[in-house]
Amino acid sequence: MRIIIAEDSVLLRSGMVKLLEDAGVEVLAAAGDAEELLAAVDSEPAPDLCLIDIRMPPGYAEEGLQAAIEIRRRKPGVAVLLLSQHVVSRYAAELLGGDTGGVGYLLKDRVADIDEFLVTLRRVAGGGAAIDPEVVAQLLSRREDSAIDRLSRREGEVLSAMAEGLNNAGIAANLFITERAVEKHIRAIFTKLDLGQDDHDHRRVRAVLEYLRGSDRRSAAP
Repeated sequence: MRIIIAEDSVLLRSGMVKLLEDAGVEVLAAAGDAEELLAAVDSEPAPDLCLIDIRMPPGYAEEGLQAAIEIRRRKPGVAVLLLSQHVVSRYAAELLGGDTGGVGYLLKDRVADIDEFLVTLRRVAGGGAAIDPEVVAQLLSRREDSAIDRLSRREGEVLSAMAEGLNNAGIAANLFITERAVEKHIRAIFTKLDLGQDDHDHRRVRAVLEYLRGSDRRSAAP
C-alpha cells in the first residue's frame, strides 16, 4: 500500500510517517500543505491512498478537504481518508457523496486503536468506505427526502453502521441482532435502493454513497 500524508503539524506528520512505515506501508510523500499534496499526487508512482488533514495552510480552513475533492476529480482511482477535529458537513457531503468508493472521514480524537486504524486505511485504499459515526450522525441530521426514506428504522441503522465501515459481525454486535438478521436487512437495503445484482462488496459501498448523497442534497439547500 502506497500512501501520501498531508498534515501541517511537523510532529504529527513525522509520527504518522514512522507509524505507517513501521507497519510496512510505503509513504511516498509527506506534505505540509494542500499545494504540496496535489503536486505529490501528480508525481509517479501514484498513491493508493492520501491521508489528509482537513485544515491546512495557508488559511487553516478546509484546504485539505478541497484538495481531497480535487484529487478525486483528477484521479478517481486514488482513495482519500480525511482526518479532522470537527465535522465539516457541506464539503464532506460533496466528497463522500461521489460515485465511487475509496473514501473515508475520521475524527482525530476518536482514533484510539492503531491496529484498527491500519485496517481502516487498507479498507479505504481497497475501494471501501469508513465514516466516523459522529460524521454519519451529523450528515444524517441534514438529509432531505431520498431513496433512503424507503428504508425501515432498523434498515437505516444497519446502513448507518455500514457507513462506519462495520462488517456484518460488527453490525450484529452493535445492534444486538443476529448476523442472519443483518444479512436480511442488507438484502432489503439493496432492493429498496435499486442496487441490482452486482458484486456484494461493491453494492455495500454504493449503498453507503446513496446514504451520503441524501445528506449532500440537504446540506446544499439554501
